[in-house]
Amino acid sequence: MSLHATRPSAKGNKSGSKHRGYLTRLTVISTLGGLLFGYDTGVISGALLYMQDSLSMSPVEEATVVSALLFPGAAVGALSGGRLADTLGRRGTLLICALLFLVGALGCAIAPTVGFMVVARVILGLGVGAAAVTCPLYLAEMAPAHLRGRMVTINELMIVTGQMLAFAINALLDSLIHDAEVWRLMLGVASIPAIALLIGMLILPESPRWFAIRERFSDSRRILDLSRSPEEADFEYKEIVESANTAKTERSHAWRDLKNNPWMRKLLWIGIGLAVVQQATGINTVNYYAPSILERSGLGVSASLVATVAVGVTSVLMTILGIYLLGFVGRRRMLVIGFSGVVASQAILAVVFMLPQSDFVSYTILAAMMLFVAFVQCFIGTCVWLLLSEIFPMAIRGFAMGIAVFALWTVNAGISFLFPILVVALGSTGTFAVFVLVNIASLVFVSKFVPETKGQSLEELEVHFRTGSLPVIAAPTAALGAKTAAK
Repeated sequence: MSLHATRPSAKGNKSGSKHRGYLTRLTVISTLGGLLFGYDTGVISGALLYMQDSLSMSPVEEATVVSALLFPGAAVGALSGGRLADTLGRRGTLLICALLFLVGALGCAIAPTVGFMVVARVILGLGVGAAAVTCPLYLAEMAPAHLRGRMVTINELMIVTGQMLAFAINALLDSLIHDAEVWRLMLGVASIPAIALLIGMLILPESPRWFAIRERFSDSRRILDLSRSPEEADFEYKEIVESANTAKTERSHAWRDLKNNPWMRKLLWIGIGLAVVQQATGINTVNYYAPSILERSGLGVSASLVATVAVGVTSVLMTILGIYLLGFVGRRRMLVIGFSGVVASQAILAVVFMLPQSDFVSYTILAAMMLFVAFVQCFIGTCVWLLLSEIFPMAIRGFAMGIAVFALWTVNAGISFLFPILVVALGSTGTFAVFVLVNIASLVFVSKFVPETKGQSLEELEVHFRTGSLPVIAAPTAALGAKTAAK
């Protein structure tokens, strides 16, 4: 069967509302991993203000507690999560993530020493890293082609919602509980969605594409029938079987596949590049250090915590806007707009930090941070995770996603650890000037190398990548000719 055959329309199906309801439940439950990802990375910003005194932390210990979740935690979790997703399945891996989230959250809440806290944060990080790989993969493989962009980016919405909840709960607990140990409750709240994810994943099915790569085609078709009309399921099933049969000839060992297939290596490098440039925006300097940045600008502790909630609300609203725009705007154009806005907003921050300290300057810094967050979450955050879930071929999808997300968390950890050190060495202006230069380089990378994936099934994309018929994967003139021929 040709992958360029006409795809059945999803409109007008009598069972459409039933299928949409099923996909909605599946999306909400599985993206609880994203919610936990966001909460656990965001909550530390407020908890640190109390932990510093409660655990008598030095600046190095503070940086270690923040970065332990990221590296080795999330970085190792991403590597192992990709492997587990290929071996145990997407659903099985998310169940393991739920257990890691639960154990890590409870460990952080009861930590008697900095050392104990670091270990608990590493466990939590393993869950964060594995979920960051597996949630987008699971959603991309469960979603019909016309809903894939919206479904996968719901995970990004849940991430920023988790961060907003963390900021809001930190501010609420700070106002209600006047106790130096309030940080334990801040960190322990994460156990609630962890339990919900654990229970919810027990009732969800495995990915039809994971079944297909293991030649369990009857299971694959059964899962497709849960969320597609008979015509849609039949069409997609034939695509999946054809792709799985092709992948069988390539699927021996992931490293061997990459060695033998230059097009796979190219996609892996593009995926690693996407992961790196997303973190090189510096977005997590806001997520982890926003209260500290605002406090240094002249706001008090409580005012800084409340102001940070505005950053969280901005993240959520702009992610919703980004999900809407994905229905009309291509992935590459979204990224180009996003990185252009990031460069401009960070240049504003670099200039404003040169001004004398005042309430006006503090709130101008807050406004510039919100503008920066708006561009990242609307145009970059929504697209990078989506592209990472789309571009890798079936034979190495989980493994390659794991490598890319490992790079993402490694860069995240490095930037998070170095940011306070850079601020001391270069000052806030110098630090954000460095980010401006880095993000100009990221804009060049996105413009030159990232492919457009909008509107095609995973199987169609794989055929295009394999044959070099998409722009950016092939040379521009050859790509244009191949694209014309494909039509």
